[in-house]
Amino acid sequence: MNNKKQMKNSRRDFLRDTSLATAGFFIVPRHVLGRGFVAPSDKLNIAGIGAGGKGESDLAEFSKSPNANIIILCDVDDRQIGNSVKRFPNAKRYKDFREMLDKEHKHIDAVSVSIPDNVHAVAAIAAMQLGKHVYVQKPLTHDIYEARMLTEAAKRYKVVNQMGNQGSSGDGVRLMQEWYNNGIIGDAHTIKVWTNRPVWPQGTGYPKTTDEVPKELEWDLWLGPAQVQDYHKEFVPFSWRGYWNFGTGALGDMGCHLIDPAFKVTGLGYPSEVECSTVSIYEKMWNPDYFPESCPMASSIKLKFPGKDGKPDVKLYWMDGGLTPERPDELGPDDRMGGGDGGVIIEGTKGKMMCGTYGANPQLLPLSRTKEVSVPQTIARVPEGHYVQWINACIAGYGQKEVSSPFEYAGPLSETILMGNLALRSWNIKASTGRGFPGRKKLMWDAQNMKITNFDEANQFVKREYRKGYEVTWK
Repeated sequence: MNNKKQMKNSRRDFLRDTSLATAGFFIVPRHVLGRGFVAPSDKLNIAGIGAGGKGESDLAEFSKSPNANIIILCDVDDRQIGNSVKRFPNAKRYKDFREMLDKEHKHIDAVSVSIPDNVHAVAAIAAMQLGKHVYVQKPLTHDIYEARMLTEAAKRYKVVNQMGNQGSSGDGVRLMQEWYNNGIIGDAHTIKVWTNRPVWPQGTGYPKTTDEVPKELEWDLWLGPAQVQDYHKEFVPFSWRGYWNFGTGALGDMGCHLIDPAFKVTGLGYPSEVECSTVSIYEKMWNPDYFPESCPMASSIKLKFPGKDGKPDVKLYWMDGGLTPERPDELGPDDRMGGGDGGVIIEGTKGKMMCGTYGANPQLLPLSRTKEVSVPQTIARVPEGHYVQWINACIAGYGQKEVSSPFEYAGPLSETILMGNLALRSWNIKASTGRGFPGRKKLMWDAQNMKITNFDEANQFVKREYRKGYEVTWK
């Protein structure tokens, strides 16, 4: 090589090397760092909207991945976030997620939303519109319109998304899918689901008194898009679930965990009709008070799903508040029905299967069949778990890795659950007319247009009114 060419190559190499150095970073190959180390470019910067309660445990689960970097804690209540602050001492802190996204969006890769139900959709859509991957606790949204909106947003903004129903990544659901796909119970026609929830006050109306707002709590921010309500210590941090203004009741709390196995195994879509009955103080005791703001003490709901490809229609029965379905004849008198906080029984044309909460302990009925039946494993398992699965998918990029509960699946599942709540709230409308109890009324649902076709008063619960500053808008 002549001297002139050698000098030219040396100058080119020098400029390349110094330009990388002065840029302030290096992209280091993983093999250079060695086993157990993660390249800085592989880290996922996560902001937690909600850092106490369930938000605390969610962030702790994310942090089990060496690829997770919790950089921001956003919570309206300083009383609840002490453990998260200790666990992530270097994380910045905010109270208003809107301010956080405005100031920090350049540094955030992904957002975890783990706050009361009424703020889920507003926070999630704001993050998605900025191109941030999102993990949203169950139920996905507070009402049906929001669930449909997030389903569409997942397609539009092309970010990795996952709902926080962790049982959806469990082995139990996958084994039940394999049983079903191999025709072990034939075609499903009846599904029975139940839970021991609520374990918080429901059916009693708002507290009669008000309390002084704690100095550590930003009550107006906590309300988010909900209608203005005086503070009471009963609401925070947990019992808000029993009030429609904030929560979605027993069905919203556990439906995404319990109906998920049935939804995934049998491939249910949107329901076509719903009916319900409820138990509340008003109905049980003929109390002259009426509590439309409070979820019922107990409820029984029936949803119907049109059959697909020549298969039978599927009827799904939900029960909560201590109500349970009849025990299957195939189950022995001392055998446990379901497990954990409730259970699921799927009845088909050739047999039945059962599981507990989160799809745990799947069994064929009678129980002896569980050991007798063997099917090939055709569905990949998720040994890393629901949380890390999402982190890995975010790092890989949109469309590169599957997640167990993406919004295209979690949206219709959530709509099904919220359809049950729409029926419960519609029952209250009828009961409040002064004409006595109307009995079970079947509501017919036009899924494409998100509309009840035979009782227009019920449509007010498809989409709620938002407080100014929290409107859900498209960009």
